[in-house]
Amino acid sequence: MSNEISRRAAIKGGVALVGLAALGIPPWPVAQAGVEEVIPWTDVPQDFDPSAGTGPHSLDTRTIQKSSFITPVDQFFSVQHYGPTQVDTATYKLRVNGLVNKEIELSLDELKRRPRTELIAGFECSGDNPARFNTLVGNASWAGTRLAALLKDAGLKSTAREVVYFGADHGTEEISHGGAQPQKYAQNFARSLAVDDALNPDVLIVWEMNGAPLPAKNGGPVRLLVPGWYGVCNAKWLNHIQVQDRRFMGRFMARDYVTLIERKDGDQTIWEETSVSRIQLKSMVARLARDGSKFSATGFVLNDGTALHSVEVRLDNGPWQAATMDRQNTEYSWKLFMYEFPAPSPGDHTIVSRVTDVNGMVQPEPADLQTKQSRWENNGQFVRKFRV
Repeated sequence: MSNEISRRAAIKGGVALVGLAALGIPPWPVAQAGVEEVIPWTDVPQDFDPSAGTGPHSLDTRTIQKSSFITPVDQFFSVQHYGPTQVDTATYKLRVNGLVNKEIELSLDELKRRPRTELIAGFECSGDNPARFNTLVGNASWAGTRLAALLKDAGLKSTAREVVYFGADHGTEEISHGGAQPQKYAQNFARSLAVDDALNPDVLIVWEMNGAPLPAKNGGPVRLLVPGWYGVCNAKWLNHIQVQDRRFMGRFMARDYVTLIERKDGDQTIWEETSVSRIQLKSMVARLARDGSKFSATGFVLNDGTALHSVEVRLDNGPWQAATMDRQNTEYSWKLFMYEFPAPSPGDHTIVSRVTDVNGMVQPEPADLQTKQSRWENNGQFVRKFRV
C-alpha cells in the first residue's frame, strides 16, 4: 500500500476513533511485544480450502488481524456471473443515457479527469455464509468519481425513477411463456438503484483499488462502488448507465439475489421477497491467538454504514462482554474488533460475537433466520469452537 493511502487511512481512522469515543465503544489497545500462538478452530476441517468453489479470489478469514485492515487485491473476493471479462482500456467508453437532458459518453482518460474521491469500503458476497467461514469478503481503499455528479451533469428528467447500470460481462438467459418452448436471449449483467440511492455522494465510479489501477478480476477498468451494499450491487466492468421511469426487473434484481423469509402479521403468514441490497448487520470472530496466559479473539463487523452502539463477545454461554475497536475503522469499512480474556480451562470451548447499531438493531441468532428459505444475506451470529 502506498504511503499516501496509509496517510489518508490514518486520518480517517482518527475521525473514526472520535466517533467510537463519543459512543462509548473502547478503542483497540496498543499491541504489546510477545510471541503469539494461533489457536486453530475445531469447527474448521484440517483440509479446508478457502478458495474451493471460487478459485483463488477469496480471503482466509483466519488470517484477519490488525495489520490486515486493508485486504490485498489478490485476496479480495471476486465472483463472476458470466465468467471472467477483459475490457480494452484503449477503447473503453462509459455511456449515460435514458431520461437525461444530455447524453454523455466518456473514455477512461476523460472519466479520470473528473473530480476524484477516495473511500475505504468493505463488503461481502450476499451468498457468503458460516459454512464456508465467510471467505467471500474484503476491505479496500477505492478511488474514483461521484456517480451523483455525473448524473447531475447529464441532467435527470423529472420522470426519472431508477438508475440502471450495466457491466460488459454478458451471457445467455432463458424466458418461457406458459407451455411454450423457452426462448433464449443475450443479456449483460445489470442492477439498479432508486434515484435517491444513486444520488448518494458516497456512490462512486471507481478505477483504482488499493492505490493501483483496478484489476480486471475485480471489475477493471471501471466498476461501481455502492458502499454499505452487498457485492452484487457493486457492478464490475461498468460501461453503461441508463436512467428510466420504472423499476428494472432483470435477472439479478428480480429473479436471482432475492431473499425469501417468513414474516408474521398477527395470525397471518407473509412470505416476504426482497432484492438483495444493503448489508445486513453482521459480525464474526475470525482469529484466536494466545500469548502466555492471555487469549485474544479478533473479528470483523459488516453493515450498511450505520454507526455502531456495541460489539460484544461471549465465551461458553457466559455473559456478553464489550469488545474493543480498531482505530482504523471508518464508516463503510469493515470494523475490526478484539476481545482479550484469560486462558480458559483445558477442554473444548465456544466463542461468539454480536453487534448492535445505534438504531437498536441487533445481529440475529441463527434461530431467528430459520424461516429464511433463500441462500442470501446470512448474517446470523456465528458460534466458533476451539480447544485448549
